[in-house]
Amino acid sequence: MSNALHTLKELAVLGAHPATDQRRHRRVTLPLLGRFMRANRHEYPCKLNDISVGGAAINSPVEVEAGERIVVYFDHLGGLEGHVVRLFEGGFAMQVKATAHKREKLAAQLTWLINRDVLSGADQRRHERIPVEERTQSVVLDSGETLACQVADVSISGASLNMTERPPVGTKLMLGRLRGRVVRHHEQGIGVQFVDIQEPEALRRHFT
Repeated sequence: MSNALHTLKELAVLGAHPATDQRRHRRVTLPLLGRFMRANRHEYPCKLNDISVGGAAINSPVEVEAGERIVVYFDHLGGLEGHVVRLFEGGFAMQVKATAHKREKLAAQLTWLINRDVLSGADQRRHERIPVEERTQSVVLDSGETLACQVADVSISGASLNMTERPPVGTKLMLGRLRGRVVRHHEQGIGVQFVDIQEPEALRRHFT
C-alpha cells in the first residue's frame, strides 16, 4: 500500500470517531492562508498552522473567545465549521464539526496536500482518472471570457481539457461549478488543477 493510501486510511479511520481525544488525530502541518468568520459575522484573514480531521490550530490577527463558533475557509480544503476549544498567543485551536462523510473527504484532501510537494507533473496524474462522456462544455476564465472545451478525463484533483484556445498557465477558471487554474498545456489543450479536492462519486455524477 502506498504512503498516500496509508495516510488516507489512517486519517479516515480516526475521523470516523469524533468522540476520540482530538489530539490523537494525526496532525498535519500545512501553512495555508485563509479567512475565518466569527459569530458576529465579521471576517478576518488567518493562517493555518496544523490540522487533523478533528481540529485545527490557526494564527489569527484578533482574539476570539473560548467556545465561540467559527467558520474558516482555506484553498484546497474549502469551508470548515467548528468552535474554539483552546486559545494560545497569536491564535486559537478549533474543533471541527463535521459528518463522517465530510471527515472522509477532509482526510482525502489532507492526503493529497501532504503528498503534493513530493509529487510532480505526471506523478500527480496517478489519481484515478474518471472517463467522461464526450460532449462540448465550457470554461469561464476569471476575466469573464467563456471558452468551449471537451473534458478528456478528470480526477479528484484536476482535469484534462481539449480546446483550441490555451489560456496562460496560472489562469483561474470555472469548469461548471468547479474552481481551478491552468497548470500545463498539452497538444490538445490544457491541464487544470482544482482548487478543492473533489469527491469521486460527485465527479462521476457531474461528468457521466
